[in-house]
Parts: sequence; structure tokens; C-alpha cells
Amino acid sequence: MLLASLSLFRQPLTFVASKWQTLVRVAGNPYRPELHYMRGPGPKWRAKYQASRLDRSL
Repeated sequence: MLLASLSLFRQPLTFVASKWQTLVRVAGNPYRPELHYMRGPGPKWRAKYQASRLDRSL
């Protein structure tokens, strides 16, 4: 009798524990988008538009 009631209690407890672990993992590793964005035009952009900038100045 006791063993049957413990097995019924284990499934919801396992579900809650897995959700709690996921929450702790996400909270401990926050996504910081500012680390992934470029900080300006890259070398390909500069090579493409450098000629047009020089033509305008003349």
C-alpha cells in the first residue's frame, strides 16, 4: 500500500523537479544580445562604399 502511494507521488514530483532544473539553468545563463551584435560596418562594407565616398569628395 505504501509503495503504491509513493509511486503515484513520484511522477508529479519528477515533473516539478525537471521544470525547476530548467528554470534554474535558464536563470543562471541569461541571454545577453548585446554580446552578439556587430559594432559597426565590417571590412566588406568599407571596401564596397569606400570608392563612392572618395568620388563624392572630389
